[in-house]
Amino acid sequence: MNPASFVIQTSEPTPALSIQDRVEWTVSDLLTSLPHAAALSAEQRRGIIARYTAVLEGNFIYWMTGALLAAKSEESRVIILDNLHEEVRDCHPGMMRRFAVAAAAFPTDSDALAVSRDLMNVRLFVGRLAGVRLILMMTFFEGFLQRFMPFLAELAERQCSAEKEYTDVHGVCDIAHTEGLFRALAAEMALDPAGCQGDIFEGVELLNTLMRTIVHFDRTYISMNASRLATQ
Repeated sequence: MNPASFVIQTSEPTPALSIQDRVEWTVSDLLTSLPHAAALSAEQRRGIIARYTAVLEGNFIYWMTGALLAAKSEESRVIILDNLHEEVRDCHPGMMRRFAVAAAAFPTDSDALAVSRDLMNVRLFVGRLAGVRLILMMTFFEGFLQRFMPFLAELAERQCSAEKEYTDVHGVCDIAHTEGLFRALAAEMALDPAGCQGDIFEGVELLNTLMRTIVHFDRTYISMNASRLATQ
């Protein structure tokens, strides 16, 4: 089964879209919501980078490992394992940390609390190890990240940072990662038709919500609701 031709029903933005079209539409819609970097204050730029770091540094490999554990097809496992090998071998979390530190945007407790609820929702979803849905979530995310990197790089540059390894590497490698994960998704869907039932975009929407929180979170909210967030 080819995910590019498998048609699903959706009200956004047309009555029927292929899975790949729906992924690309969701990525484009999320990117369209990004603010203009030039219109942001230094604190707003710092907050976006910090919240992004609070999520990505310690969770991306965990999410991809979940996809590996959930995958039923050998082809899917090989593709995902290759992705994980690159993440670990090249120490991508280290790249992420250097990027944040250079932009004076290392996460604080408040930054971590700002994303805690939506991040926990994604973690709980990953823990269910639903192969098709989880691989689709990671396919969406890799596709988003490659196109998010120019915005992230501009934020850092406006923070007077010259550290570009993280954004340069992911602006390139995530293109191949996305293509590979679409192949993994096709293999998984062919082997596990039952996994294609219901809302297979559940994980995509949870991660979409998390990314919107990272970008649009109002820091005044955390001071008003810190105690409530801490209990969730």
